[in-house]
Amino acid sequence: MRLKTSRDEASNATLLQDSKRSINALGSAEKGKATLEAVDSKSLQSHMLSLSGPTSSRFPRRRGSSWVLFVIFSVLCVLVSPVRRSSILSPASHLDFSRAEQVDMLAGMDFTGNGRTTDVLWDKYSLIIRGQRVFIHSGEFHTFRLPVPGLWLDILQKVKAAGFNAISVYSHMALINPSPGVVDFNDYRALQPLYEAAKQTGIWIVLRPGPYINAETTAGGIAHWITSEVAGEMRTNATDWHAAWQDYVQGIITETAPYQVTQGGPVIAIQIDNEYSQEPATHAEYFRKLEAVYLNSSIVVPLTANDPGEGWAWVNGTGAVNIYGMDSYPQGFDCSNPDVWSPVITDYYSYHMTVDPGQPWYFPEFQGGSFDAWGPTAPGYDQCRILTGVDFENVFNLHLWASNAKLINYYMLYGGTSWGALPFPGVYTSYDYGSAIAENRELTVKYPELKRQGLFLRSSPDFYKTDWVGNGTGGMVSVSNPAAFVTLLRNPDSAASFYIARQSNSTTTDVTTFKLNVTTSAGNFEVPRFTSGITLGGRQSKIIVTDYPFGSSSKVLYSTAQVLFAGQIGGRDVLFLYGDPTYESEVALTLSGTPRIQGAELSSVSSNGVTTVTFLPGIQGLITIWDSSEQLVLYSDTNTAGTFWSPEIPANDSVEFANYWQFGTNSSILVGGPYLVRNATISGSTLALRGDLNDSVQLTVIAPDDVKTVTWNGIPISSDVTAVLNLTAQGGFVAQLKPSSMVLGFAPPALTDWRYADSLPEIRSGFSDANWTLANHTTTNIPFKPYYGDGRVLYGCDYEYCENIVLWRGHFNATENTQSVNFSINGGEAFAATVWVNDVFLNTSYGNSTNNQNILEETDDKFYFPPESLFYERENIITILQDNMGLNESGSVVDEEKSPRGVRGFMLNTGDFGEWKVQGKVGGYTNYLDKVRGVLNEGGLYGERMGWHLPGFDTSSWALRDLSEGLPNATAGVGFFVTTFNLSIPDGFDVPMSFMFDDTSQPYRSQLYVNGWMMGKRVSNLGPQYKFPVQQGILDYNGTNTVAVALWAMEPKAVSPTLQLTIEGVYEGGVGGIETNNPPWSPEGRS
Repeated sequence: MRLKTSRDEASNATLLQDSKRSINALGSAEKGKATLEAVDSKSLQSHMLSLSGPTSSRFPRRRGSSWVLFVIFSVLCVLVSPVRRSSILSPASHLDFSRAEQVDMLAGMDFTGNGRTTDVLWDKYSLIIRGQRVFIHSGEFHTFRLPVPGLWLDILQKVKAAGFNAISVYSHMALINPSPGVVDFNDYRALQPLYEAAKQTGIWIVLRPGPYINAETTAGGIAHWITSEVAGEMRTNATDWHAAWQDYVQGIITETAPYQVTQGGPVIAIQIDNEYSQEPATHAEYFRKLEAVYLNSSIVVPLTANDPGEGWAWVNGTGAVNIYGMDSYPQGFDCSNPDVWSPVITDYYSYHMTVDPGQPWYFPEFQGGSFDAWGPTAPGYDQCRILTGVDFENVFNLHLWASNAKLINYYMLYGGTSWGALPFPGVYTSYDYGSAIAENRELTVKYPELKRQGLFLRSSPDFYKTDWVGNGTGGMVSVSNPAAFVTLLRNPDSAASFYIARQSNSTTTDVTTFKLNVTTSAGNFEVPRFTSGITLGGRQSKIIVTDYPFGSSSKVLYSTAQVLFAGQIGGRDVLFLYGDPTYESEVALTLSGTPRIQGAELSSVSSNGVTTVTFLPGIQGLITIWDSSEQLVLYSDTNTAGTFWSPEIPANDSVEFANYWQFGTNSSILVGGPYLVRNATISGSTLALRGDLNDSVQLTVIAPDDVKTVTWNGIPISSDVTAVLNLTAQGGFVAQLKPSSMVLGFAPPALTDWRYADSLPEIRSGFSDANWTLANHTTTNIPFKPYYGDGRVLYGCDYEYCENIVLWRGHFNATENTQSVNFSINGGEAFAATVWVNDVFLNTSYGNSTNNQNILEETDDKFYFPPESLFYERENIITILQDNMGLNESGSVVDEEKSPRGVRGFMLNTGDFGEWKVQGKVGGYTNYLDKVRGVLNEGGLYGERMGWHLPGFDTSSWALRDLSEGLPNATAGVGFFVTTFNLSIPDGFDVPMSFMFDDTSQPYRSQLYVNGWMMGKRVSNLGPQYKFPVQQGILDYNGTNTVAVALWAMEPKAVSPTLQLTIEGVYEGGVGGIETNNPPWSPEGRS
């Protein structure tokens, strides 16, 4: 739908009003001091914009600092030139907008919509949400990888604190639709708690419900029952596939419709399936049918798609969506050499202009980390956090901005845990992803850079609407050094310009210094004007702004220093700049009002105009450049800037979208020092800050000047008056924050007093499998047929046992000529299967992976029967203990998700098998017992079937045996080790914990259960994971906790695993109120 108007688009902007100004001096610096020199206006290349300047005064000198500041104030001649105040759709920073203004402005614009709502529109620049132009700055978060709904608020607060305004969320069909006709949105599968938390924090949501989601999860998220019960090709217009996803999608609609933005909720768009090609026609028809279900429902927000590359998919034709998006992972997924980069992708913008120039440029997934694979050479997530670390974020994120993208989602922002059977075979339990927020929810070294970027975007509404003007390649941007590459974006209404600079060779670590020719309202000239140049310190990008407005009426003519914050606080225009402490930078801006504080060694004259401030190397910490009743200008080094927060001050609850920036609020403050600032409120003269501390810090606050009292987590704080006087004369607050002594007092309990029981009675003489499932199918919907056998199909999913450990028992009669058996076993990458005849160990088949190389997802081995292992006069039984590592994701082979997990071939060297029996988790996917933890939590081990992993199971009659002793008599088999421990952690503390196995290579596998949840799969012979974070809510911070380890010794050798509980950090704060939901053992169904 197009909304058309007869009004000229130029009417969208209103004019800023500014008085005529003049200047008469230009400053220059000598070492150790600042001087003023007269300058003729002819020294400028052209007329310059009139801006307000300082009044004459002498500033006090700052003493006792470890840095040396050289600052030059230069007052430049200007002539009158109008300044344009941005409109509601390109708003001036931090202004309040009424609904009436939005409606009026919409009437004059030419936007595109889906014909179902005007609350989400778009043009070629960006989204327009309820009349506001919005840059969607988003991070990926999967709630199913954090199965504690109370902690979702913790993640969303950390997302918001970094300046993000949105998240992208997959929902998991296999968990929500575990069996035909069952749709379960209870507990961690719920969407409502997420939507409520998003409203509470002011975060938009792009929902991505699939049904296929990829996400390195089993079957790409498709419900396991579908992989065996649907004969037609999945993700096509096949009739049975179409019927299979109906219940799930209708459930998504029911849960989501009341939480669309049109209903005051956070959901602004829904993605159709995931990373799929539009050809052949069956794909397109599938998309069309999926879209039709949404279009015939109460869902009115736009539908989107994510093209996995430059494939032109879903732009036009059958199945086309409202808004096209493209995913990009420029560094790939191997973190083995984290210092070796692939270069930036240079055709983003040209591709966008070819494919969808009339829409905003959307990246549903841009690399925010990487998954990691099984194997002894797998690098681990710490290496991924280097490969996609601070330098990568700085260079590649800003390069994405330079392509004029205005809807960006970083995958992942918080990865979480692929607990239970969530992973697909290519990844292990941890889904940390090398993200900015670690698996255990701690903030990592990547977080501050994202926060610097996020606060810049929030502060820069003129950046939401920019034309791509050009770069050095086309001659539109001129630099003095070809080693620098600069792209120019310009707001067509305000003329604010953004020069985004990087190295021409984006992988180089060289230092490059250059000067840049800029076009401003004051004319064309080269910047910087007084320092030697703009410096890129190796892998680095910078944004040079010109004609950049901040606050209600102030303006930066140009700045080679970076902008952290720009806006209004308490009626003052506030600007916070930062730069490298080893390189120079400078800013030219208006300074207005009578200064009370000014940076060291500065002078000024009583004239109006533009002031140039030069920052020479050596600046560390925060300094005040200008402090008047009208303006506050601050500067710091980059690291110090990363310690600052800018929590938004929400409107009262009666205001719609009270917590959303640009909608309910445009007020924020600055807070420096704490580990995390979660939120801030002002009531009367009291500013209440809530956040987390892990160390003593100096708290620095810039707030409205009517704030007289500051509290931290409810406790009043005394201000350091002397320190405040060096910061600002109004609205400033400085104090020392110190966590309680309890932060140092936590020690993890030792895991002792283990109880042991054998968990493989299936190989004992006399074990009865009479109640097991008879494996007698001779047909299967799984397209990968058995290799050999007698026609029976031994695939676990065909018998409802799709995940985790499955046991097979084959009955046969032997003769003296029976010598061996052949098995082809399919378990997925990194699987294992151990085989016994009667009670005699035969061997173990190993799947393999070496960092996704040498992959074996199935084996074909011959097992020889040792002497005296067979009975000639009675029945013999083969027992296969097989680990299912998850179902494959979509690939080049059709229906690869229908993975043939099980026995693909069985053959005795002579004779035939009788019955085959199979056992997985109790009840299969139809009647599984644990409805809270869900269908993917348990497998078929005897101990699991009996519920030994659940809290409350009585192990008092079991033998005392330490885990480190392994299985008795160094046998191959499976044993359960169970112990309990107590925690007593007071409210108001967040204490991330992990369970850490030995970091050795031994022939064992183990499954870790904490209070009944399978929180880790340790494969000691492959690795790399040996540490398993477990969250509060799974852990009971104030009670008894049960930990169980199912130890599978794969060889008749002694294994000696160890396990300890570790504390990763202690944070005073947290979100509080975390509930546990760990149903205890019950005998029902467990006998």
